[in-house]
Amino acid sequence: MNHHFTAVTTLLLISTTPTLFAASAVDLRVGGLITPAACTPSLSNNGLVDYGKMSRQELSVDKRTQLRDQTLDFSLQCNAPARFALLMRDNRDGSAIVNSEIYYGLSHDSSGNKIGLYSLNFDPASTVVDEWPQVYRTDSTTGGVAWSSSNSRSIAIGASSYLGFTDVAGNSAGPIGIQSLTSRVTVETVIAPTSELDLSADIQLDGSATLDVVYL
Repeated sequence: MNHHFTAVTTLLLISTTPTLFAASAVDLRVGGLITPAACTPSLSNNGLVDYGKMSRQELSVDKRTQLRDQTLDFSLQCNAPARFALLMRDNRDGSAIVNSEIYYGLSHDSSGNKIGLYSLNFDPASTVVDEWPQVYRTDSTTGGVAWSSSNSRSIAIGASSYLGFTDVAGNSAGPIGIQSLTSRVTVETVIAPTSELDLSADIQLDGSATLDVVYL
């Protein structure tokens, strides 16, 4: 599991009123913030969800088949309270059978058909943070500029939406500092109809994603 600090490079363009002489230079500013906080995420079973061998008879011919849900224990430990959000990147980008930021692909069969999709779901009720009596989640679709009103509903982690946590319901101020977080996350997996797959050979489910910690 990766956690990254990203320095932001901003190109500042200076707009000037036309004068006798045109400007022949432009300024470049490089900004960012290095934080002393360091958080280490981990998943039980090394982040592996294995459905084992399935017969084609267990799958629907003309409908998508949802496999049994699987759970993993997620832990994130920081050396000091830190404000952060979670984000997930699909390492099999473009192979999910539904185009959505919360669905991740299982790669392709030997004929290039999309095998299915999966999602990773966080439930605040299954999440413990420091000494908080209750955990609420909040998310941002603007890269942390604005945050949704915090609530206790379960949510699938997205590829372009930040997921953070706070101890107050109905608050849109965003995540607060956390040092220790543990949660039980649920993986939901769906397989495409077998009529849309090449079953002349074994099909390997090959989903892979990276869960990132984004420091705020």
